[in-house]
Amino acid sequence: MTTATSVVVTRPGDRDVLETRTTELAPPAPGEVQIEVAAAGVNFIDVYQRQGVYPMQTPFVLGQEGAGTVVAVGADVQGYAAGDRVAWCQSQGSEATHVNKPVSALVRVPDGLDLEMAAAAMLQGLTAHYLVTSTWPVKEGDIALVHAAAGGVGQLLVQMVNARGGTVVATAGSDDKCEIARSLGAAATLNYSDYAEAADLAAAVREAAGRGVDVAYDGVGRSTFEASLTSLRPRGMMVLFGGASGQVPPFDIQRLNQLGSLFVTRPSLGAYVATRAEYEWRAGEVLAAVAEGSLRLQIGGRYPLSEAAAAYEALEGRRTTGKLLLLPQ
Repeated sequence: MTTATSVVVTRPGDRDVLETRTTELAPPAPGEVQIEVAAAGVNFIDVYQRQGVYPMQTPFVLGQEGAGTVVAVGADVQGYAAGDRVAWCQSQGSEATHVNKPVSALVRVPDGLDLEMAAAAMLQGLTAHYLVTSTWPVKEGDIALVHAAAGGVGQLLVQMVNARGGTVVATAGSDDKCEIARSLGAAATLNYSDYAEAADLAAAVREAAGRGVDVAYDGVGRSTFEASLTSLRPRGMMVLFGGASGQVPPFDIQRLNQLGSLFVTRPSLGAYVATRAEYEWRAGEVLAAVAEGSLRLQIGGRYPLSEAAAAYEALEGRRTTGKLLLLPQ
């Protein structure tokens, strides 16, 4: 048995429901490996689970992604051995010092890529990847609106849209964050705190783009949804992939007709890594790009497991840039 410390959600609620608990972790079951965790990612899906927006049976260990080193191998496992470096996402219970994971959840970390960077790249990197390659496959000449462009997904979206020949109009919550987006290749940046009304922000987006945008990538949600929708060109696509400012209330679908036969989608990563081949493709491209330096990742903060509540306070307060990590200590 291995002694493991983890971040546990004791009941649905605010950050005060988080506890750090130490328990005995059983050996890996058949088809599993045991991993010493190097880093676990902090994500908004964790917030939705903790709050009960995405219902979970409590208590449960928080966290969807991480990276580490295999320390033990269960029966019937082939292709993995102690010492292998692995990463994962969409696998519950990652905020811990040690975890057991099925090999189906794992991908290999390329040589030369730091494990912290691998953990930081997984969930947000694969999210950005499916958004620009599959949800709206960006092509040469497309103009994309990217909200929260200095955040974890936003920074990656700016770079990936540019790499595919698109142009980015970026928004962020401060002038400093706008500068980060510009440094990553955004053609225009807007501080959305300067716009009291959605119509004003949408007009500013259209002016910066020279026309309506082809696609709006919106992980902010309630506070930006209307501006995103009205920034689009006819037959453009509104991609709502998160709700950092709150969930979007129901709206009249007839507006899509009135605004020019628009499309709206609410995608999730799980639907875009539905097969092993797709998972390996997306993870392989993202991790390779980070390893070679063509995709830049910013670690916005590192916290010990015991300070998980502080990490989520920073995330939920939208005071962060880049990726937040929890480090076992």
